[in-house]
Amino acid sequence: MAGDDWTAVIIEDDPDVRDLIDIVLTQSGFSTVVVGDGHSGVEAVRAHNPLITTLDVNMPGMDGFAAAKRLREFSNTYLIFITSLGDEIDVVQGFEAGADDYLVKPFRPRELRARADSMLRRPRTRHEWPMGHEPAPAPPPAPVAPQAESWAAKAARELTANAPRLRQASTAPAETPVVAPAPSAAPPAPVQPPAPVSAPAHQAPSTPAVASGGEATSDGPLVRFKTLTLNNETRMVTLNGGAVDLTRAEFDLLASLMSTGRRVRSKADLVLAMRGQQYVTSYFVNEADKRSVETNVTNLRRKLGDESTVPRFIETVRGVGYRLAEV
Repeated sequence: MAGDDWTAVIIEDDPDVRDLIDIVLTQSGFSTVVVGDGHSGVEAVRAHNPLITTLDVNMPGMDGFAAAKRLREFSNTYLIFITSLGDEIDVVQGFEAGADDYLVKPFRPRELRARADSMLRRPRTRHEWPMGHEPAPAPPPAPVAPQAESWAAKAARELTANAPRLRQASTAPAETPVVAPAPSAAPPAPVQPPAPVSAPAHQAPSTPAVASGGEATSDGPLVRFKTLTLNNETRMVTLNGGAVDLTRAEFDLLASLMSTGRRVRSKADLVLAMRGQQYVTSYFVNEADKRSVETNVTNLRRKLGDESTVPRFIETVRGVGYRLAEV
């Protein structure tokens, strides 16, 4: 995409963190809209239909979890939580609220850039407003009082000193490297953007799965395992002939497991499959990402009527990951 499509909304009440995220995303080629609270953030997303939205949790008025749920009622923007809350319950709650990614403060600017690039490689249908029904622009946010220099302010200052801010929204993210903060005055070398990765996990595998024990059988876009049928084209799943309502992440996890059968898939593998980076191991995968896999597998089992103790569909390999259960 180009032009106005390269828009990012930054919802953050800390001005230092807000400025740092602004620098990282503008250096990536985005035109940014910054707001300081959840209510203004929801209206900004409604008004600007951004490609990416970053969201804090602890904010005045509406917190980030509530704001994310409101956003998911009307927007398909790529949503990244950037927050100081790093406990497991907070991470899980963030993904359940609709997050695509979760980054804990203090964060590394280059990691934010890499995570944004990773999400942009996942195809997603943008929300379009009907002609004549575009929402009114959001009112400008109230000014935020300045604070003493924090880690975010220092990182933003160093980024600004070491790399020019590129605000042309038509510049593709992969063409404008983000420079990491450096302790010395000499500018560091540009970071090469991540290389293109293989097709997303939800696409049909090029080699049909064999019909041996514990394996799924493939017939074009249809993949079958026991009484479970998955359609890679329509992204529909049926169990005993009845439809199963899955989220995007749950579908991608199930499609990835059914494509590899009894071969054990690590949690890191499945994280990358959820991002559309199947079989690539050089991208950022942290403990929060792996816990999100556990949460999605738990929800998937519940919807399939499966049990971890006596699995019919998904088997846990303790200390390693998951695979299809034996037939």
